[in-house]
Amino acid sequence: MRHNVYLYILGMWVVSYLIRVLPLTLIRRQITNRTIRSFLYYVPYVTLAVMTFPAILSATQSPISGALALVSGLALAWFGGSLFQVSVACCAIVFVAELVIA
Repeated sequence: MRHNVYLYILGMWVVSYLIRVLPLTLIRRQITNRTIRSFLYYVPYVTLAVMTFPAILSATQSPISGALALVSGLALAWFGGSLFQVSVACCAIVFVAELVIA
């Protein structure tokens, strides 16, 4: 059993290492393809969204209050709200929604 754990850790290390090293070794010149450049530009934003979205819905007592805060935060940000304004509004909406739902 203990031997398998070390093999799993080694396998995870190899995969993580290859993901980081292969692009550096295989791509020697600047990427000029517009599609690939556009894809690489949006990768960090998509990764952040994929990690954040489930946490928004599951961090509250009920998913409804998280969804209300998400929708209102998106709307406020779309219409030019600052990060501070959006975060305070979302916290207030979750607080009120939790009081009403509970």
